[in-house]
Amino acid sequence: MRDAFIAELSMLAAEDDSVALITGDLGFGVLTEFANKFPTQYLNAGVAEQNMTMVAAGMALSGHKVFTYSIGNFCTLRCLEQIRNDICYHDANVTVVSVGAGFSYGQLGVSHFAIEDLAVMRALPNMTIVAPSDPWEARILVRQMHKLRGPKYLRIDKGCAALPEQPDDVKLGKARVLRNGSDITLIGIGAILGQALEASDQLALVGISARVIGYHSLKPFDANAAITAASETNGIITIEEHTIIGGLGSTVAEVCLEANTPPGFFRRIGLNDQYPTIVGDQDYLRAAYSMDADSIVSVAKSALDSSLTD
Repeated sequence: MRDAFIAELSMLAAEDDSVALITGDLGFGVLTEFANKFPTQYLNAGVAEQNMTMVAAGMALSGHKVFTYSIGNFCTLRCLEQIRNDICYHDANVTVVSVGAGFSYGQLGVSHFAIEDLAVMRALPNMTIVAPSDPWEARILVRQMHKLRGPKYLRIDKGCAALPEQPDDVKLGKARVLRNGSDITLIGIGAILGQALEASDQLALVGISARVIGYHSLKPFDANAAITAASETNGIITIEEHTIIGGLGSTVAEVCLEANTPPGFFRRIGLNDQYPTIVGDQDYLRAAYSMDADSIVSVAKSALDSSLTD
């Protein structure tokens, strides 16, 4: 997905010389061609992500459209004060690009797990939050983000959901119904959406009709898609490679309750209120922390059984 991002950004940089990319001393294999083609639009700030963010804010306030680039936690949590005070408060035109969503860097341990970023960034006023599920979707959203002024956060996963390409359906701030279903709704964000699609296939084999909704935009959030699902299906399960606190699940619950349309049942699949204590690749950690397709199927069956016997 990061290759898709940089390919689209390269096209934008050729079209618009106000586009600038600042890296926190990583991504050389990915960013080398961009740096060579656009030397005046590229800067390596070194292992100094807070300074990178301040420089980006200053450049944006001088008329540039700046993208900062680093590993998930390094360009968000490490720079939170600078994002808040320098970018968001001034409504500066900076896109913070985070690579390695969720457990993407699973072998490197909790310091590299991006599992609180959506909640933290969502709390910032003026911030747009985008988390694509597939490389082709990422390219479309990067181009749409380029046209949108103000602070933005792009969360890039190492994996992908392998979605069928439907470019005309991808609109920032608009959810996509990927599977129709009447019994239950599975709502996912990011590449882990692929696990929701796999779970819907497994549920279909036992006669359970699962609607699957993909959210690539957490903020702005398409409330109507969630509210409609709450009213038309028996219940909702949210799936996110992130803590269950403050991210997708929290957002869905908030919009449904504020609309006086609570789902028949509601479950959140994600990381519980804990620090992960094991390491491994992304698939291994998803299974270990009950975020894979089999876990989704188990939760769906249990929730449906409980709702039908109440």
